[in-house]
Amino acid sequence: MKIFDELREDHEKQRTLLKILAETSGDTPARREYYSQLKEQLESHAVAEERYFYSRLMESDTTVEMSRHGIAEHHEIDELIETLDQTDMGSSAWLTHLKSLQEKVEHHLADEEQEFFQVAGRVLNDQEKNQLAGEYREEMEKELAKH
Repeated sequence: MKIFDELREDHEKQRTLLKILAETSGDTPARREYYSQLKEQLESHAVAEERYFYSRLMESDTTVEMSRHGIAEHHEIDELIETLDQTDMGSSAWLTHLKSLQEKVEHHLADEEQEFFQVAGRVLNDQEKNQLAGEYREEMEKELAKH
C-alpha cells in the first residue's frame, strides 16, 4: 500500500463521521460518541500526516508551500474543534460550528486528494511511498491508542 492509499482510507472515515454527525441533533449519547470518534480520527491523522507525509515533503521545493498550507489547515481544524468543545452540544450553535468544521475538513481533503497527492506522487519514489505508508499507519495506531 502506498501513503496515498493510507491517507485516503482515513479521509473516508472522517467524511463518514462528519456526515453522520451532521444528521444528529441534541446532546445525545450517539452524538457524543460520534464526535469523540471524529476528534480522535482528526487529531491522530494530523499528527501522523505531519510526521510521515508533510515533513518529508517539506524537503522539496516543489511541495514545501503545499505542505505549509496543509499544516495551516490542520491548525484551523484544531481551532474549530476547540470551538465545538466549548459549545453546548445540545444548542443549534453546535451544529453550525460542526458544519463549519465539515466544510473545512472536506475542503482540506479535496485539496490533498485532487492536487497535493499528484504533485507529491512525482516527488516521492515508490520505495518512499511504501515506507511512508507503513510509518504513517504505525503512527496512526499509536495515536489512536492514546485516546
